[in-house]
Amino acid sequence: MNTRTNDHSQTLAGRVAIITGGAAGIGKATALAFAAKGAKVVIADHDAVQGNGTVAEVISRGGEAAFVSVDVCNAGSVESACEAAADRFGRIDFAFNSAGIMGAFGQRLADVEEEEWDRIVTVNLKGIWLSMKYEIRQMLKSGGGSIVNAASIGGLRGGPAAAVYSATKHGVIGLTKSAALQYATEGIRVNAICPGYTETPMMAAMKATSPQTYEARRESIPMKRLGAPEEMAATVVFMCEDASSYMTGAAIVVDGGCLAF
Repeated sequence: MNTRTNDHSQTLAGRVAIITGGAAGIGKATALAFAAKGAKVVIADHDAVQGNGTVAEVISRGGEAAFVSVDVCNAGSVESACEAAADRFGRIDFAFNSAGIMGAFGQRLADVEEEEWDRIVTVNLKGIWLSMKYEIRQMLKSGGGSIVNAASIGGLRGGPAAAVYSATKHGVIGLTKSAALQYATEGIRVNAICPGYTETPMMAAMKATSPQTYEARRESIPMKRLGAPEEMAATVVFMCEDASSYMTGAAIVVDGGCLAF
């Protein structure tokens, strides 16, 4: 049953979005937001159970969606996922690369093990690069598209409790700006969203294991609340819509005022 109530809102009808890390958190919220605008969505994630759950939710709301399994650290897996998305729906117009991990939280730099450094950098930075690499190849086939990468306010300032994470998010912003410059005349726009503290599974884990840290994070926000995944999703979708057609190479902060200090 189609549950859409306002066809005038279907501004992205006929277009296709792929979301890495789309099984939960901001990725899931963005998949639902794209679908609400009429886009067909491909959930690319390593978690098939939650990923297919997101697909089912999109379909229950009258949208079209498919799940593809992906390991963003593996080039072959990412290439196959992008090819599968294009084969399923004919093209890729939009991409939101949201897969990422925190890791090494609270550790000082000299105490981080090399294996942990490699793990975080591989997922958060190499994963974004691989995703863009194969998304861009698909977008060039169909005349262009729009990519949004998940950075963080940690990519715009130091991270005393998450130095490696902060380093990778600075790198994501650098990749975003560089890709935007390289493909500016080929119809591909590349931007980044820099969320502040958001109610995601990552923050839920912090709340469970260190409620004092969680509360300190909340109190540090000028708005005195964490962001909702839906608020981040709305910004991602805007950065892909025609309304933002002159925006590329931007790192948009959505943080409740944290970086206003």
